[in-house]
Amino acid sequence: MADHPASTRIRTAVVGTGGIVTGAHLPAIAAHLDELELVAAVDIDQDRLDAFHTTATAIDGIGPVTGHTDLATMLETERPQLVLLGTPPSLHHQQARAALTAGAWVWAEKPLCLTLAEFDDITAAEGPAGTGPYAAVVAQHRYGSGTTHARRLLTTGELGTPRVAHCQTTWYRNTDYYAVDWRGRWATEGGGPTMGHGIHQTDLLLHLLGDWTEIRALAGRLVHDIESEDVSTALVRFAGGTIATVVNSVLSPHEVSRIRIDCDDATVELTHLYGHTNNDWTYTPRPGIDDTRVTNWRTNPDDTPSSHAAQLAGIIHAYRTGTRPPGSGPDARRTIEFNAALYKAAFTGRPVHAGDITPDDPYYTAMHGNHPDWAPATTEEQQ
Repeated sequence: MADHPASTRIRTAVVGTGGIVTGAHLPAIAAHLDELELVAAVDIDQDRLDAFHTTATAIDGIGPVTGHTDLATMLETERPQLVLLGTPPSLHHQQARAALTAGAWVWAEKPLCLTLAEFDDITAAEGPAGTGPYAAVVAQHRYGSGTTHARRLLTTGELGTPRVAHCQTTWYRNTDYYAVDWRGRWATEGGGPTMGHGIHQTDLLLHLLGDWTEIRALAGRLVHDIESEDVSTALVRFAGGTIATVVNSVLSPHEVSRIRIDCDDATVELTHLYGHTNNDWTYTPRPGIDDTRVTNWRTNPDDTPSSHAAQLAGIIHAYRTGTRPPGSGPDARRTIEFNAALYKAAFTGRPVHAGDITPDDPYYTAMHGNHPDWAPATTEEQQ
């Protein structure tokens, strides 16, 4: 991108200064200092805020970063143009709305919000089409040259028609993980591995295959004493006819993130854990395929790993051009709707179709849909 003088760089602020911001957002900002000026950070913990300031200002090109313990004060005094949210999921809804109302674009960690109702409320606070501000969600697995290459091959039909797919997020989390009070709770995390872990791979599957039309699902609390599920599985039909399985788990000692798509002419597979490079993608041709086609599938002229920095480049471009950024609007809503439908299908035992969950549906305002076996117990019920 073009190098901009300090006066025209995008005034950027981070909200939350914990591990995800320090470990992922800060390096992404540092990779784009020709475009971004980090002006402020917000955290209710002053010690954590001070530690972030020390870490950030040690990076060449990042000057003094003003610390705030209150978001509203930061928005009023610093007037950021881009706000990065790295706070717990339950805070994203109101923080995103506040930033949008102040005129700032938003890029939030997953999930952007906890329900379809919250998503629609966030987008209602966005600016007019063609100008913004807009709110986007971190979906870094979509970015990187491996994904770009695979999506092009799939959407152009080079691999043949996609027939069967598998999406797997099988990770392991112990009881110490759920000792953090906001985890495993509907009101603060929005769900279990379906929302908090598998959402990245699910989003990538939708990015590669397009619109889903029908979901049948199961979910269970098999090990952990939490409100939400610790495992879910789904059968999914896509608009193009592809039938897929989706598995989300925090009970799996052998941790892996995987997508496999079987097309008429080849199987494309991605196997990784938290991020991928070109080497994590494989293409297996069916018998009889010309070697030249196989070579083209396996040859990627670019070599960019998936990362926050890769997606942030797209956010910056959208800001500069006044266009809706990747991972926002209907594109991002499709993933939230998918998860709401998965929960509804699992808890009701009935198939759910795209568009079924309307504002009068209980699964529109809560992922548990107030189902008696899954909704959190009231104070009266606990006594």
